Amino acid sequence: MSSCRRVALVTGANKGIGFAVTRELCRRFSGDVVLTARDEARGRAAVQQLQAEGLSPRFHLLDIDDLQSIRAVGDFLRREYGGLDVLVNNAGIFFNKGDPTPFHLVAEATMKTNFFGTLNVCKELLPLMRPQGRVVNVSSMSSSMALKGCSPELQQKLQSETITEEELVKFINKFMEDMKNEGHEKEGWQNNAYGVSKIGVTVLSRIQARKLSEERRGDRILLNACCPGWVRTDMGGHSAPKSPEEGAETLVYLALLPPDAEGPHGQFVQEKNVLQ
Repeated sequence: MSSCRRVALVTGANKGIGFAVTRELCRRFSGDVVLTARDEARGRAAVQQLQAEGLSPRFHLLDIDDLQSIRAVGDFLRREYGGLDVLVNNAGIFFNKGDPTPFHLVAEATMKTNFFGTLNVCKELLPLMRPQGRVVNVSSMSSSMALKGCSPELQQKLQSETITEEELVKFINKFMEDMKNEGHEKEGWQNNAYGVSKIGVTVLSRIQARKLSEERRGDRILLNACCPGWVRTDMGGHSAPKSPEEGAETLVYLALLPPDAEGPHGQFVQEKNVLQ
């Protein structure tokens, strides 16, 4: 592979929104598209399905809960391409309301994947982003609703324009500790592990965008969080109003922002619109 070849990578892409994003990027992105999944058999089956449609994605194993797996993807991108042009952080988990798992264990697993997994992927892959790169972190409107349910003090701290990555990690760890002690609501947190995990993703995106602007000002890398909406997937359920293809639209829009675009950057986007 030539290191000059452009490349896009989608996490959690063997089904649902991630699969729909991969399909559309295969059609519209001028370069290679890497479909990643934590289950190799399902990931390769997804690649075969797209190949049957005349598309040509590549596959790479990626479990965002596993640092070694994340580093292997980074090594692959360095070796094969010398960098990365588009990163779509789509992988995530959600426990249904009827799940019998104790709530503090739900919170722990949800944070591990949705927040810390996304954070670790970004730590490994953001340094590989080439000029005019695009990064899309999939969040949710649940983040906004969960934030509104937090105490005014927490809201103020989490919405601060100067919050750092280290401070955010401390907040998320504090939430998990409070959950274990069944004192999270008393400490001002909303009783919504998924929503709080997506608060983390949204705030992290704002921090990352600010750092990119400060450290790589001339590279015009654009990074945003977005909400795909309520989508008919294993996570969203069969009664959701949107198809995976419709849910993928905003993600693809952000992933393919033109080279001369000034923004959006560091924003929360839904239906291709910046939400204030």
